[in-house]
Amino acid sequence: MGNAIKEKSFAFAVRIVNLYRFLCEEKKEYVLSKQLLRQRHEHWCERGEALQAQSKRDFLSKINIALKEASETMYWLKLLHATVYIDEKQAESIVFDCKEIVALLTSIIKTTKKNLEVNKNEN
Repeated sequence: MGNAIKEKSFAFAVRIVNLYRFLCEEKKEYVLSKQLLRQRHEHWCERGEALQAQSKRDFLSKINIALKEASETMYWLKLLHATVYIDEKQAESIVFDCKEIVALLTSIIKTTKKNLEVNKNEN
């Protein structure tokens, strides 16, 4: 897995932790923020597990789970914006970062599937 996804995922995880802290301390919001933090943590764990995958298919499975978790993170971010816990500027910035991660994960999935298909046809 490339450095771009590692770096962007880590930077995004830092943003989520900071958003969680802001929501708890400034907005006194604990339920949605905890869900957001949990979702982000699960994505990070799945991506980390993908690096230890035993096969290309195992890697693909774990990256697909990470993509699902990233998509769910997007939902929670949009909900926080719709319920006015984060403003338009905050939402645009962090949703943009999340969309980048979704796009990178999608690209990794497509490339991995293509490589698996090529290998299958060569055998």
